[in-house]
Parts: sequence; C-alpha cells; structure tokens
Amino acid sequence: MTARSHSSETTGRIPGENRGGTAADRLPRPPALALPAQTWREIAHLLGNLPVALIGFIYVCIWLLPSVGLSITVVGLPLVALGLGGARLFGAFERRRARVLLRVHVDEPSRLPHRENGGFFPWLWTSLKDPVAWRSTLYAVVRLPWGVATFAVVAVGLFVLWPVLPWIARGLTNVDRAMVRGLLSPSDELERRIAQLESDRGTVVDTAAADLRRIERDLHDGAQARLVALAMDLGLAKEKLLEDPDAAARMVDEAHGEVKLALQELRDLARGIHPAILTDRGLGPALSSVATRCTVPVAVSVELAARPAPAIEGITYFTVSELLQNISKHSAAKSASVELWRTKDRLLIQVRDDGRGGATTAGGSGLAGLAERLGSVGGQFVVDSPVGGPTAITAELPWRDRAPEPPAHRQ
Repeated sequence: MTARSHSSETTGRIPGENRGGTAADRLPRPPALALPAQTWREIAHLLGNLPVALIGFIYVCIWLLPSVGLSITVVGLPLVALGLGGARLFGAFERRRARVLLRVHVDEPSRLPHRENGGFFPWLWTSLKDPVAWRSTLYAVVRLPWGVATFAVVAVGLFVLWPVLPWIARGLTNVDRAMVRGLLSPSDELERRIAQLESDRGTVVDTAAADLRRIERDLHDGAQARLVALAMDLGLAKEKLLEDPDAAARMVDEAHGEVKLALQELRDLARGIHPAILTDRGLGPALSSVATRCTVPVAVSVELAARPAPAIEGITYFTVSELLQNISKHSAAKSASVELWRTKDRLLIQVRDDGRGGATTAGGSGLAGLAERLGSVGGQFVVDSPVGGPTAITAELPWRDRAPEPPAHRQ
C-alpha cells in the first residue's frame, strides 16, 4: 500500500486521470473566431472597395465628361491628357493596394516616353494615345457597382455568414485579382517594347543629327576650305605660267602638297564615318589599329568565331574608339586592355585601365552619350570606376549575324 502511494507521488499522476493526455488537453478549445491574416487582409480590401471606387468614379465624371465636351475647343484635349495622367496615378494606387492586401504582384507599366524639348504637341499626342491610362479609366468606372456589391456582401457576412466568410472573401477577391491583372497590368511585353522603342527613336535621331553636323563641320572647316585655297592657288599659277614659269612651278608644287593634306583629311573623315579596315578585315585588326593611336599601351583580345552584322560591328568599333580616347585624355593610366567575346546572343565589350578612376555617366558626360547610344539598340553600359581606379567599363550589344555576301556578278 505504501509502495503504491509512493509510486503515485513520483509519477505525478492524478488518480483517475486519463492516461491518453494531460488535463490541459481536455479543456474546451476557444471558438474559431480568429481568421487567418490573409483572410483579414482580403476583408479589408473588400470593405475598402466602396470608398476607393467612389473616389475613382467621381474623378472620372468630373474630369472626362467636361473634357470631352470641350474637346472641340483649344482647352479640351489638354484637359483630357491631364486627366489621363491622373488616371495613371489612380491605377498605380490600386496596384499598390492589391499588392499589399491581396498579394498580387503586377508589373508597373512603362512610363510615357519623355523627350527633352519635344514640345507641347508631341506630349499631347503621346498622352492621348496612352493605353495604360485609358484602361485605368475603365477600371475606375466598372469598380463602382462592384465596390457596392462587395461592401454589402462582406458587411452582412461579418454578422450573419461568419462561418463561411473566408470562402466568400476568397471568391470575391479572386474577381478583384482578375480585374487588377486584366486592366491594370501592362498589356504584354510588346507594349513595353513599343514604348521603349519610341523613346529610343528620339535618341537615335538626335545622335544621327549630331553626327551629320560633325561631318558637315569637318568638311567645311577642313577639306573644303583646303580645296578652295588649292583652286585659287592653281588659278594664280595658271596666270603666271607664261610670264613667270618658275613662280608658277613653285605654286604648283605647293598646290601638290595641299592636295596631299586634303586627301589625308578626307581619309581621316572617312575613317570617322566608317573605317575601311573595319569593312575589309573586321573588328580584330580595326581595334588593334585604334589601340596604336592611344597614348598608353593597350592589349587587344578579340575572341569572335564570326563577324557580327555591320551595324553592330560599327557601334562596337566607335564605342571602343571613344573609350580609348577618354583613356588618353583623362585617365592618366599606364596601361589599358580591350576584350571582346560572344556569349550566346550577346556581344560583350570590356575596356579596362589602371588610371585615376572617377569616371561616371552622370552630368551629361561622353559616357552618358555612349550609354544612350547602346541603349537605343538594346544594349547595356556599366561603369565601374572608383576614385583612385582602376576603371572597368563593360558594354553589351545584341548579337546579330552578318548577312551572307551576294554572289559576284559574272560578265
């Protein structure tokens, strides 16, 4: 008897206790009023639909109807464009609300292409044809009846349909998710690409215009001026040919020297447009030739099994040429290197130097212009140049195969 009492005390069991669990296990569980956090977020989103939808609908009515009525006047279309900008902001707010409460991650649409000094009418036309803003406007209109319905259902469900409220909330918010994805997300990658190409087109046009102005200036100030002086000298030599043959001979000799200089200037100008060595022999010899004009020793490594398309080849050549010019002028480097290689469908360029560093694409520098040019053809431009050096500039271009040469025409 004593042994049994001692055993009961040491084991800590209460007489008559169910051996299947502790006393705490037999206590009644609290009522299941605590819903999952995601369900509460969905309920909050559904309850917020009504006030947000009211704000959006009122905004569209106040902005769109008067603007359309005034579109026959001077101020109507600008008001429509400004209102579409506000609709874009409303769509951005709704994407953010869906991201926080519904865990719907929708990509932000591309920004409207911005062109410096583009003027009023290009901005107006771009704004009026913005598909993102028009879909956001449609979203604001159709949300009002849906917001009233979801608010009413959830408000009743909180007091009457509590056991099934999580399923109701999930079903209603799935419709919300579909609306956000369908009306507030970018249409597809094509829309992004079109917007990017429209923006890049301005860069390409500006770059081409700047190149044409440079060529015109070089011709006017260089070869053209020299050829005009040459023509005048030859005219004078012709007049002196009979009366002073020796003076005429000296003038012809000087004119011969001017012709040589003019030819050299034209060759330099042609090299600046498209060097013959690049056309004939490709990037390896062309970049090696450029490297010889750099003020520091440059190691060139080109690992390409084939030549890219002429446009990509030209952009690569002038990119490396300008980077080496920057090294000569600004880096105070002792050595530099140029490497080219292909990785799948990308052509990679890396230019390094051991100079002072501090290079940046900010502030309208020449590197910023290079970055814009590469971006206009789908390339990338990365500068790693801490103060004190070294500097490593990496550029990527899309690889495009060279078109086959047409067969030679036989006579």
